[in-house]
Amino acid sequence: MKQFDEINKVVLAYSGGLDTSTIIPWLKENYDCEVYAFVADVGQGEEELIGIEEKAIASGAKQCVVADLKDAFVQDIIYPTLKTGAIYEDGYLLGTALARPIIAKAMVDYALEINADSLCHGCTGKGNDQVRFESVFAAFAPHLNVIAPWRVWSLKSREDCLDYLAQRNIKCSASAEKIYSRDANAWHISHEGGELENPWSAPTEAVWTWTKEPRFTPDEPRQIKLTIENGEIIGIDGKAMSPLECLNQLNSIGSEYGVGRLDIVENRLVGMKSRGCYETPGGAIMLKAIKGLEQLVYDRDSLNFRQKLGHDFATLLYDGKWFTPTCQSILAAASQLAKSLTGEVVAEVYKGQVTINQKQSVNSLYAESFATFGNDDVYDQSHAEGFIRLFSLSSRIAALKKQGSAH
Repeated sequence: MKQFDEINKVVLAYSGGLDTSTIIPWLKENYDCEVYAFVADVGQGEEELIGIEEKAIASGAKQCVVADLKDAFVQDIIYPTLKTGAIYEDGYLLGTALARPIIAKAMVDYALEINADSLCHGCTGKGNDQVRFESVFAAFAPHLNVIAPWRVWSLKSREDCLDYLAQRNIKCSASAEKIYSRDANAWHISHEGGELENPWSAPTEAVWTWTKEPRFTPDEPRQIKLTIENGEIIGIDGKAMSPLECLNQLNSIGSEYGVGRLDIVENRLVGMKSRGCYETPGGAIMLKAIKGLEQLVYDRDSLNFRQKLGHDFATLLYDGKWFTPTCQSILAAASQLAKSLTGEVVAEVYKGQVTINQKQSVNSLYAESFATFGNDDVYDQSHAEGFIRLFSLSSRIAALKKQGSAH
């Protein structure tokens, strides 16, 4: 086990689940320290937070605080990221990765406030989250000790943790029969484990918890009008809403219509592949709406640049590099581009799909007078000949060289 100079007061990223409930007594036994449980409310749902303070105290924590980060999470993390169009490996909308920066930073702030000497998390040594948490710790509190029990303790399984608590007469609602590992926040819910560990096994309906199976959703599509200002969704069906309210409303609608399901085998930062199922109903609608408006507003170079930003930002965010100059520079560039991204779009949700079938903007570069297949007085088609000759000049010169005709 790693030795530290001094461990007296530890702040633990606490979820109330089996892992972190086990970590509290383990820390006290191995370091003879006070444990302060830090709970981040990022919209995972009230049912996961009911009685969580009492549970932490019963496990041995000296104190438990719950930080309400829901509004800040959506406004300061999700909305800026939407402007970049970030998607990891062609599908993942980065739900878990999005939440980690704000959780870890708030945890550090609390630790500094109470003069803690150590930080602790329940991430395993196989996953991405250990990197995401500890990168933030390093950026804002490099002097604090970092304890990662799953990398050092002798416990190897869920059953080991249950036995550990039972031997100490610490009550826990978890059971050995839990099949899936889930992580939820206002943006998404993820599912791993069970039949998902075999890529040849299709997910059963027991996997999905937010969204309806598309076959059993309403037989009539629903139209949703979204108002967008500077790349941010500010209203739904004509009603102004906060970012969190917009997301909650679209989550409700999207879930009813089976929108936002993803089954993916992704490349983890640590080198292995993992299979996960994600549900991001509101996010799928939001991203589709913003990209629909981009089609009207961005010229080709701007759109190409934004797409490159999105690709790069997705990898940086996945790797836990939110608080880095590169990430912040990409966010600034995407925000600058999005200053013209104002207008309205109509999204249709139906049987698990989102389609953007109407869009308008005062900054639209679409001109019907130029694009029409009918008669027009603004475009001289004969001008295209000279353009094509210049555009293809290098190919023409190369061909003439081969023929020995160019000098």
